[in-house]
Amino acid sequence: MKTKAYRKLMLVPGYSCNNRCLFCINYDMRGMKPRSTVEILRQLKAERANGCNYLEFAGGEDAIRPDFCLLVKTARRLGYERVMVATNGRVFSYRNFAEKAVDSGLTDIVFSVHAPSEKLHDRLVQAEGCFRQAMTGIENILRLFSGTKNTIGTNTAITKLNYRELPETGRMIAGRFGICNSEFIFADPSRGGVAHNFDMLMPRISEAAPYIRECLAIGREHFHRGIVENLISNWAARYVPLCYFTDFFPFQISDARENIVFSNVTHSTPEGNVADYLKARREVNRRKTAKCESCVLKEDCEGIWNRYLDVFGDDEFQPVQDIDIRERKIKYIKDFLSCR
Repeated sequence: MKTKAYRKLMLVPGYSCNNRCLFCINYDMRGMKPRSTVEILRQLKAERANGCNYLEFAGGEDAIRPDFCLLVKTARRLGYERVMVATNGRVFSYRNFAEKAVDSGLTDIVFSVHAPSEKLHDRLVQAEGCFRQAMTGIENILRLFSGTKNTIGTNTAITKLNYRELPETGRMIAGRFGICNSEFIFADPSRGGVAHNFDMLMPRISEAAPYIRECLAIGREHFHRGIVENLISNWAARYVPLCYFTDFFPFQISDARENIVFSNVTHSTPEGNVADYLKARREVNRRKTAKCESCVLKEDCEGIWNRYLDVFGDDEFQPVQDIDIRERKIKYIKDFLSCR
């Protein structure tokens, strides 16, 4: 039974950025030479011919590239149904740029919002004034997307410095902006900023989980129908072990939901391509322990980071025994199919 809506290309043109986020997974790669316009256009054409119909620009901060709007416009002309960019929002605070980017064909924009206050957000991204610019960028795009089926979203990195602020961050996103497409991403210590600053940035899941759960519950008011019309929209946590979030599975767990929505994700960076990113993600940098063998969610869970387990062990984790949780996933897939 086919349940997938999109075949996705996650494209990283380069790692240049106008922020210096403490937790950035690409912390050590900012000096790498970005790919040229010609290289990217060639790949966009090839991946479209290979069936990709959803394009995500990741980075780095791709919106600061001089060719950004050209790349978006070309992707739409090639037939990509959705073109999304993840951004720190700073250049979108300039109304002229925001208008140009939307006119070029962007359908989805995800802004990084890492705290509910200017002081903490700017500390995390190490760029003074970024919070104010991001807020203005969101307001600009909300006006430009008004009345369309386009999607605006946010992402929030979960670190030891901000996890206690997650509920307040969620309330601001939902209350101030009315956004229901938000992702809360547990820190990745496999490389980059968190690997370099593990003690300062890596939270224990048992300590962070109550705050993550409270934040996820805020999104429930947006999902009272069970399924939203836009299959990409979600208010969810990413990279978390399922044993702490069984009542939010699968709809509000990004990893689980992504495996339902996307038939395949190709991850393309300046270093090369990963043809099946969803498969690779389960096999690289994360693992399960002997405790997981008796868990009813072991096939759905992607485990926890290797570095995390090496440092903290697995005392925090307990296998899930409630078989009804699997039935909930089956019902979700049926609902998914009925709204397509």
